[in-house]
Amino acid sequence: MNFNGISFDTYFKHYPDANGFFGKYGGAFIQPELRAAMEEITHAYYTICKSSKFIAELRKIRKEFQGRPTPISHLERLSTHIGTGVQLYVKREDLNHTGAHKLNHCMGEALLAKYMGKKKVIAETGAGQHGVALATAAAYFGLECDIYMGAVDIKKQAPNVARMKILGANVIEVTEGLQTLKEAVDAAFSAYAKEYKDAIYCIGSVLGPHPFPMMVRDFQSVVGIEAREQFLEMTGELPDAIVACVGGGSNAMGLFSGFLNVPVDIYGIEPLGRGTALGDHAASLKYGTEGIMHGFNSIMLKDENGEPAPVYSVASGLDYPSSGPEHAFLHDLGRVKYDVVDDDETIDAFFTLSRLEGIIPAIESAHAVAYGMKLARQMSHGSLLINLSGRGDKDMDYIIERYGIR
Repeated sequence: MNFNGISFDTYFKHYPDANGFFGKYGGAFIQPELRAAMEEITHAYYTICKSSKFIAELRKIRKEFQGRPTPISHLERLSTHIGTGVQLYVKREDLNHTGAHKLNHCMGEALLAKYMGKKKVIAETGAGQHGVALATAAAYFGLECDIYMGAVDIKKQAPNVARMKILGANVIEVTEGLQTLKEAVDAAFSAYAKEYKDAIYCIGSVLGPHPFPMMVRDFQSVVGIEAREQFLEMTGELPDAIVACVGGGSNAMGLFSGFLNVPVDIYGIEPLGRGTALGDHAASLKYGTEGIMHGFNSIMLKDENGEPAPVYSVASGLDYPSSGPEHAFLHDLGRVKYDVVDDDETIDAFFTLSRLEGIIPAIESAHAVAYGMKLARQMSHGSLLINLSGRGDKDMDYIIERYGIR
């Protein structure tokens, strides 16, 4: 399949290129003392990802520890509720061990750390799911684990903070700036710069300097590979469209990877939050411009000085002022359509899915559900597959405190 001059049949052989670029996006814009560390990780990953021993061990972990493959569920009652005849399905990453897609790349990154002889893993987290997943992986492999988390997110995501600590992780509160995901990434990178000889940075999405956008995408591609096979088996055809939420964009790239080379409409959904004013949303692909932050070039939201702008989302895992470089590339190509939903639409979808299907989604995932519902109302027939990237247990206290029980 060709799209705007790009052959998606051979896409993964060419993107990223040897320097980590997806077109003009990506790369590794890092301080000199970290270049050797990035080169070490890149070499180790390129070596290990072709190793049958590594692949066999990762497959064993996915099957026997994570509980993969995760199923696809047909949302019959929600489809009937919408009433256009369009059938909605969800890929159930909420049933992956730890309750979200994050463990897919965390087990891979921790296995890589073990291969490299590292003693510690370091990471940031927003909603806490990446932190929980990495703490789980660290416990599994017997590694030390430091998780940096903004003070605002620590308050919003108390259950996940407790889970990380129970798993043995050291949760480090970040009190600078807006005290959310961007500041947690800043702090984690600073710590890694001092500890890279004994530690590996395990970034939580398809962002950061090369090789992380590629590496996380590759580990997450299991979602799309499974989903494509499962949907064909269930229905005898591919879905008309697939939908996933996008902050940094790991769950989305995981799903999209399985469908880029087939004629399926692909939608990435960003958080519009409270509205279009700068500081009221985190929709970087919708409203941002090209810029460099956290070691990579992508599309980002900027303030009047050209610095990363303050952002907001009801979902802690989406409040980041940029998006992964591959998303920026796919955005410019037009292969993926990026759109937004606001807080009100998201919370309505959160309760609707819970009441009609018995599935409580993560607030992040509810953005994708909200857009899937909206899209289904605009279609006269067909099928939609939504990536349910995580479960909503972590959000219960926050939802009840802020919105009550509808």
